[in-house]
Amino acid sequence: MDKNNQKSEQFRELLEQNYQWPDYYVWKFIVKIEIQDHVLTHLSSHEVNVKVSEKGNYVSISARKLVTNTDEVLEVYEIISRINGVMSL
Repeated sequence: MDKNNQKSEQFRELLEQNYQWPDYYVWKFIVKIEIQDHVLTHLSSHEVNVKVSEKGNYVSISARKLVTNTDEVLEVYEIISRINGVMSL
């Protein structure tokens, strides 16, 4: 098993241990300001809070949504991870 798959499985286990689905989950991302709209299009069904950094180069995005299982959480991370310039927290 490669390192990314191992981390993904560990994260899956943590989610399963700490959440009883359905439940609200909050994703957090730091993105370059010029790609924020691209990220936000993938979060259109979420409650979103955007905060611009002090210098205006980055934004922090918090997205909250009621999800029914761990796979829904991981799917959002997978989709957003395909966008260059995004840091998941």
